[in-house]
Amino acid sequence: MESAAAKSTVRVAVLGAGNVGGALCKMLLDDADGIEARAGVRLELAGVAVAHPSRARPGIPQELITGDAKSLASDPSVDVVVELIGGIDPAFVVLEAALAAGKPVVTGNKELIAAHGAELSRAATEAGVDLLYEAAVAGAIPLVRALRDSLAGENVWRVMGIVNGTTNFILTTMADEGVTYEEALSEAQRLGLAERDPTADVEGIDAAAKVAILAGLAFRCDFPVEDVHREGIVGLRGIDIAFADKLGYVVKLLAVAERTDVGEIPKSRESDPVPEVSVRVHPALVAHSHPLASVRGSFNAVFVEGETCGELMLYGRGAGGAPTASAVLGDLIDAANHLSTGGPGRAVPRRTVSTRPIDDLRCAWYLNMDVLDRPGVLGAVATAFGTHGVSIRSMEQVGLGEEARLIFLTHVAREGAVRATLDDIRQLDMVEHVGGVLRVAGDEEDE
Repeated sequence: MESAAAKSTVRVAVLGAGNVGGALCKMLLDDADGIEARAGVRLELAGVAVAHPSRARPGIPQELITGDAKSLASDPSVDVVVELIGGIDPAFVVLEAALAAGKPVVTGNKELIAAHGAELSRAATEAGVDLLYEAAVAGAIPLVRALRDSLAGENVWRVMGIVNGTTNFILTTMADEGVTYEEALSEAQRLGLAERDPTADVEGIDAAAKVAILAGLAFRCDFPVEDVHREGIVGLRGIDIAFADKLGYVVKLLAVAERTDVGEIPKSRESDPVPEVSVRVHPALVAHSHPLASVRGSFNAVFVEGETCGELMLYGRGAGGAPTASAVLGDLIDAANHLSTGGPGRAVPRRTVSTRPIDDLRCAWYLNMDVLDRPGVLGAVATAFGTHGVSIRSMEQVGLGEEARLIFLTHVAREGAVRATLDDIRQLDMVEHVGGVLRVAGDEEDE
């Protein structure tokens, strides 16, 4: 096989021709001259592996189509492998073999990187080739590259954002149109923004995989996706979103990866003990004044905070065939250029981190409950708060005939104390129902 450095053209195998793979193939076939002029590298589509090779693929010559992804990826004439199949099997085995054969790999597979990114990274390092996955998180937003390269010397404290466009569309629709969760989900499915089975999105599974990847990049560690604390949006009610707006907040499904030991250790990275982090996905109230509050519809945005960079926000379309294919193409050009110049990009050093228990985290809370409208109710509820050291910032009461709805905002409190408070409140005879229980983002300094 001709050495990559001597080649005038880099041959690319694309595994998967769905929305993203199809869009990437179109770019490679229709704009090869333009890509070469802009990027300084000639990319040639060597073949496309699909699950159903007999099905017509408009714009892709039939002679390039194959049903054998493993054979295509291992073809000696292929220089770079792009994986857009999704899932773990057969993607992991195929990519592991491609890396072992010295072929750079580009993937948009968040599930695979979250579950096996550490193993694939080690294989890439041993082979001296690239493993690139910009498209695995936030579509066209260059978030992975920013954390891996531009902020490589930064002591990142927190990465917090909206990384799932489906849930952001649902929450925006509920807020704007006053509809139920079920109605907003149905609209998202009608528009093609939600799958027929939306579980991965609405239960936070998709966001958890993405934030595990972001934590690994931000803190230079391998963070297991199973250690991400995860809550979805299925239980959210329109009444909570309406009350949040009245109180000056919007509700967003947030992905958060943060250092929880900042202020407790010396700032110098060299003298840091094992960093302590929290990585989680959950709905939260975000103040109208926060940049993330203005992220609407199916857009994504991620807010990065660091010791010297201060606050940064990256915003854009987090999904869609063409935007995501654009991110894949950027990685592909990097990999091809590294091949031509004789080496991969810089390997990211990895370190060990510890995870702070969720019960020990501190934030403010929004709570609402339906109670019987009778004397002594407020006193009993307030006693439960006081017993566990949870301070009430504000309270509003709404009459419901013989019942009343109580809406509380707390000061910053330990999560375990709030959970214990709610356990006690649920035992009170005069409490009919505890409704929305949501964290308030960004109030950590309100001690």
